[in-house]
Amino acid sequence: MIKILKYGEVKNSEIFARVTPAVDVEAIVADIIANVRKNGDKALYEYCEKFDKVKLESLAVSEAEIEAAVAEVPEEFLRILRTAAENIRHFHEKQKRNSFIINDRDGIVMGQKIIPVDRAGLYVPGGTAAYPSTVLMDSIPAKIAGVKKVVMVTPPGKDGRVPAVILAAAKIAGVDQIFKLGGAQAIAALAYGTESVPKVDKIVGPGNAFVAEAKKQVFGTVSIDMIAGPSEILVLADGTANPRHVAADLLSQAEHDKLASAVLVTDSESLAVAVQAEIERQLPLLTREEIARASIDNNGKIIVAPDLVKGIEITNEIAPEHLELCVDNPFDYLDQIRHAGSIFMGKNCPEALGDYLAGPNHTLPTSGTAKFSSPLSVDDFVKKTQYTYFTRDALSRVAEDVAYFARKEGLTAHAKSATVRFEEEK
Repeated sequence: MIKILKYGEVKNSEIFARVTPAVDVEAIVADIIANVRKNGDKALYEYCEKFDKVKLESLAVSEAEIEAAVAEVPEEFLRILRTAAENIRHFHEKQKRNSFIINDRDGIVMGQKIIPVDRAGLYVPGGTAAYPSTVLMDSIPAKIAGVKKVVMVTPPGKDGRVPAVILAAAKIAGVDQIFKLGGAQAIAALAYGTESVPKVDKIVGPGNAFVAEAKKQVFGTVSIDMIAGPSEILVLADGTANPRHVAADLLSQAEHDKLASAVLVTDSESLAVAVQAEIERQLPLLTREEIARASIDNNGKIIVAPDLVKGIEITNEIAPEHLELCVDNPFDYLDQIRHAGSIFMGKNCPEALGDYLAGPNHTLPTSGTAKFSSPLSVDDFVKKTQYTYFTRDALSRVAEDVAYFARKEGLTAHAKSATVRFEEEK
């Protein structure tokens, strides 16, 4: 049963405790990465047999496989996928940045260019569920940014196939290449390249502890979006909230993973008790009851705050991945929320809306990293290059200042490079 904690009556360490996976995978992942770097495709085929229990003839997904998958998916779901893709594009198009140029000083031109990365790698998890939503969320911003090649990796089933819904989503999103790869070995292949898998410049997408650790270890060779932890939801609600709705929203994240955390922060003790009872009523109705039960019992909590002001303070300290403002006038509180991955406003905006259809991205900072990180966006797939142009006259006006500054840092060659162009005149 989800526990109820009264703020001020229990230690803050219990209020703000987070899930900390106890799996130590660093050495295992390091060995996998080293093997893939050394042996390329040979290592990848071996890991497919070992971990995915399948012997593949090819790592690449063929165009025929993609077309067959699209034909297999019900037309109604294809319609929904296309609607979701349209909404995601509509939101992310607004994130595009423009290059700029400054030439308001005589003889000086400065500017910044926005340039997409050449290749982006997209990791799509497999295992207990298939997530076509992740395909859309992670590849569409890359395409909007102008990335020329989006390479997707996702683990095959024991039949050697990728779920049809995953391939259909990839087709709709415009993914360029797809490989039947999962785990740390997939991340290594994207980071370093193999005979089949091209090396990419950036790797994005969620995964298990092995995938997260692999992304951490290859960072620097490639860029990554973030180190994602278990999924989180925090509902901030007052006494007017419907306990049935709040319980359902909490369970929507609890069913993801036994390590997921669902938190309610409220100023109403009666709501806290009602939601606790409602969770117990709804749990047995879930197809993933065992997973949700473990999440709720081990990681779930209801925090009763003295008022919503303190509730917001608690929320900002937790900095949740998903935040629902389950109140009548959510925009009254929006400016007070400083730390959250994505905010769902009001009583008719369940977090699941954001997972699938609304348009804002669902790849979000977890584990409190919303204090300094942002949702996946078009910005993740571009880089900035700056440039400077000075005429001779413009340089002459500042050369001595540059040289003086350089000598203060003990860098006489720097100083010389600024003044040497004018020594002939002297």
